[in-house]
Parts: sequence; structure tokens; C-alpha cells
Amino acid sequence: MKVEGFVASLKNAETIEELFHILENKGAPVIEFDGQKTLVVVEGDFEGIPFWTEINGKKANFALGDAMLNSASVPFKCKKPYTGGNAIFVDFGNIETGEFLVAYKAEGILKAFYIKNGASEKVSEERYAELIDKMPEFKVKGFSEEQMDMMGAFFG
Repeated sequence: MKVEGFVASLKNAETIEELFHILENKGAPVIEFDGQKTLVVVEGDFEGIPFWTEINGKKANFALGDAMLNSASVPFKCKKPYTGGNAIFVDFGNIETGEFLVAYKAEGILKAFYIKNGASEKVSEERYAELIDKMPEFKVKGFSEEQMDMMGAFFG
């Protein structure tokens, strides 16, 4: 699958539920793009109602930390005005944790997945709640100290 086609498919969503359904139908949260396994994180809002991704119960931007800077982010718009967000693609090779939970969330909506060794399994809200405390710490490679020093020098 190509990233461009995937992002283009998101514009067909007319509700948050539809957006999450499209993501799931495309294989999210773990999708293979051009032979590379990728964790797909989304965040944004639908006519003022925010949606986001959680990893092990924490908002993805906190769980990923500085690895967010090392990930590709692509903005997308949906059919209705004032809707859309960002799709963030994290190279699965940078994820150091063998098992974790991913949830696409919005007010009153939760689509949860249990990820183990790169395979994704949909789980119920109840199972998600049971598993959160049993998950190991989510770790993903961020920038090395040397890369951070170089960025600091570059950005001043």
C-alpha cells in the first residue's frame, strides 16, 4: 500500500466513527507501506470534537516522546468542513516494545487493539481496560544524544 492512497482514503470519512472504521479496514494501527511495517497514529478534530490515539492508555504524543520528531506526519482533511487532522507514521523498526495497546479515541468512542510482535488484534473496551496495567513500558527509539546535540546547534 502507498501512503498517498491511504491518506486519500481518510478524506471519505463523514464522522469520527467512519474515520476509525476506514483506519481499521485499511489494517491500522499496523500497516505495511512499501514493505515497511508502520504504526499509524491519528489526531485532530471533527467539527470541534477532538479525536486522538492512545498507546497503553497515554496520548500518543506523550507515549512517543521525541520519537514523534523522527516520524512522518501527513495532514488530512475529511468531507465535512472543519474536519481533519494528522496521520503520524512511526517506523515499526523503531519500536522497542514487543507488546502494547493502541486505541483510537474520541468522546464516547473507542477502537482498541492489542499489538504483539507486530501483529494487531482488535479487543473490546473491557479487554482494553484489563490489559492496560499489564503492558510493559512502551519504548520507541528517539533521537540519539548526538542527533539532539546537532539539532540544538542547528536550531540554536
